[in-house]
This record gives sequence, C-alpha cells and structure tokens, in this order.
Amino acid sequence: MEQATYYLCLFLALLLPLLLLKLSRKRGGAVRLPPGPWRLPVIGSLHHLASSPLAHRVMADLARRLDAPLMYLKLGEVSVVVASSPEAAREVMKTHDVALASRPWNPTIKIMMSDGQGLVFGRYGALWRQLRKICILELLSARRVQSFRQIREDEVGRLVAAIAATPPGQLVNVSERIAVLITDSAVRTMIGDRFQRREEFLQVLEEGVKLVSGFSLGDLFPSSWLANLISGTARMAEEVHRKSFELMEYAIKQHEDKRAAGDGEDLVDVLLRIQKEGGLEVPLTMGIIKASILDLFSAGSETSATTLQWAMSELMKYPNVMQKAQAEVRGCLREKPMVTEDDLANLKYLRLVIKETLRLHPPAPLLIPREAMESCKILGYDVQKGTTVLVNAWAIGRDPKHWDNPEEFKPERFESGIIDFKGTDFEYIPFGAGRRMCPGMTFA
Repeated sequence: MEQATYYLCLFLALLLPLLLLKLSRKRGGAVRLPPGPWRLPVIGSLHHLASSPLAHRVMADLARRLDAPLMYLKLGEVSVVVASSPEAAREVMKTHDVALASRPWNPTIKIMMSDGQGLVFGRYGALWRQLRKICILELLSARRVQSFRQIREDEVGRLVAAIAATPPGQLVNVSERIAVLITDSAVRTMIGDRFQRREEFLQVLEEGVKLVSGFSLGDLFPSSWLANLISGTARMAEEVHRKSFELMEYAIKQHEDKRAAGDGEDLVDVLLRIQKEGGLEVPLTMGIIKASILDLFSAGSETSATTLQWAMSELMKYPNVMQKAQAEVRGCLREKPMVTEDDLANLKYLRLVIKETLRLHPPAPLLIPREAMESCKILGYDVQKGTTVLVNAWAIGRDPKHWDNPEEFKPERFESGIIDFKGTDFEYIPFGAGRRMCPGMTFA
C-alpha cells in the first residue's frame, strides 16, 4: 500500500508541472502569427523561394497573393517575418525600433565577425552604439564628407579621361569602370591612396556579398552539422574572413606608408586617433578597427556602384529621360570641361533620376535583416523573440497603393520634394530608417 501511494505521489509530482504549464499557456492565449504560405515538414516555406534566386521578388509576390503586408515564413529552423508595406515598415523601424534593433547572427556572420564586430552586422549593444556615434560624428559627418570632395572630383575626372581616350569602335565596360571609380574614391578617403590590391578586394567583396545575402543550408539549419557540411558555407566564410582581414592589414600598412608623406587626415587616421585617445566604454581593438574599415569599404563600394549601374540601365531604357538629363548637364556645363560638386545644386532633374533609381532599385532590396530582441506586436500579430525581421524595400517602392504606375521609371514623381529618403517617409526607404538606418547616406 505504501509503495502504491509512493508511485501515485511520484506520478502526480511529474504530471502537475505539465498541467500547470498547459493551463498557463491557455491563459496566456495562443500566439497569433502573421499569415504565410503553406509549409512542408522540416523545410517549412523554403520551397516557395526555389522558383527564383531573387528572394525579394518571390516574397513580394507571396505577400501580394496572400494580401499580407506582414508575412510569416519558416525557412528551415529560422522564423522570419517580412514587412512589405509602408505601414508594416513603420512599425518595424519606428514603433518597435529598439526591440528590433539587433542583427541575427547566423553561423556565417559569426565566422565573418569572429575577430571584431563592425557596424553593419554588429549586434545591438554598447559597442554598436559607440561605433555608430563615431561613424556619425567623426567618419561620415557632413564636414568630413565635404573634406574629401577633391578625391571624388579627381576620380570622376580620371573616369571621364579614360572613357574619352578609348579608341573609336572599342567597347567600354561601363559597369566595371563605375566599380573602379567608386572603389578608388572610397579607399582613398580611408587610407589616403588607391588600394594597391584593388582587384583582389573587389573579388573578395563579391564573394562576401554572396555569402551574407544568400540562404545557405548551414544558416537555415544551424543545429545540423550535416547541413553545414553539405553547404560548405562555413569553410567559404572562413576563407573570405581570412582574405578580407589580410587585405585590411595590408590597407592599414599602405596607409602607414602614405602617412609618412604627411598628407591630411583620412578615415583610418580618425579610428587610430580615437583608439589612442581612449576613454571609450568599449575599447577599440585592431579587430574592431579592421571590421569597421571593411564595413566602410564594402558599403561604400558595393551599394553606390550598384545604384549607378541601375541608373545607367534605366536611362538607356527610357531615352526621353536620358535626353532631359543630358540637356540639364550640358546647360550646366556651358564652357566648362567638367561638372563639379558646386554644380550639383543646379542639377535638379539629375537628382530626381537618382531618387527614382533608388525607388525601383534599393541597394539592399530586403535591407539588412533585423532580429527581435524581445517579443512585440506588429499590425496586431505576434513577433516572437529571436525572429528574423526583413523589410522588403523593393516591394514597398513598387506598391501601387502609394505609387502611380509603380513599374514606370518617372523621375518627375519626386518634383514636389515632399518624399525623401531620410527615413521619415516609409513608402520610400532605400536606406532604411530608425537606429539601423544607413549612416553613410551623405557619402552615397
């Protein structure tokens, strides 16, 4: 009898916590996830993304078909919420900006950031806040950007001269020329000279962008060693990390050699000066400095070059727009050999062309992923802690509810000057908004 009583008590002791847990869940109510497409076991929603390598287009199509401005996807083991309307974007980047201010650190990002955390993919915290403050007040302030004007004009002059010197009938790879222009301009502001290993850097940059912007098995199934092995992403990330940090070491060495000539202060000088002065909440290690330089290299080169290439493409597609832009530039030139930055204020239509390019072709179509540091509600739906949050800036810029004839390249739509990309108009967010807004807008 005593033995039976013992087992009954043991059974109740084990059962009671389970009952209490179940009751507390019922009392708390079911989690209300945003709508999403149908899912399969294990892979979740991944099969929906298999139709195209352009995830932002697939996600925009899914959101439209489901009439879901906020959409839930289960990509392997990763819970993802996608905001595809200005209203949803406002809640992500303004209403819940702090709760969603961090970055997801998948296995690939962990490897890439293993020697030092930068600003772009850094997790929200004391170091990130410190880096952003340095970036805004020191590295990319309006005064600092203006101080590098001569570098920008020099590099544009070199590009124009190189194209003018091309023999008649010989093809010019404009995309390649633009990439070199942007890279040389960005690097000179950082180390005071053109990067001697530019071609290597551009190759590593391309490899890195592919790694961090893709959906690899290892990142989607982080708990599976087999997925990591099959994808090979970890090995590739380690190689890109090794190469990129080795290139940053070389860049700093090249900077030191140039510094002996006594030229003006560049961005590496600024970081090293701040490191030497000390008094920071989080000390700047050389790993952090290298990661920061790499962020500036990457962001300054990739996004600006891509935007200019898209602008050229749209101008060729819409000759009437090109004629208006050409007429404005020629009217501004008069007898001058070249447009300078003093003329930019008068090139109003050209500015509209750039704005329209950014609407149709934001540099990062899904912006850079955010991670929920705590649970919150967006548009009445639950976004749980740890969820990856994407903002589909590409879809928002083509939303017919907010843009007339959204697929048409029409710079005149910005003539009123009411809408700008400074992060307050959520129907137009090529650089994001809130704490995670791109700090390099003034440099773009």
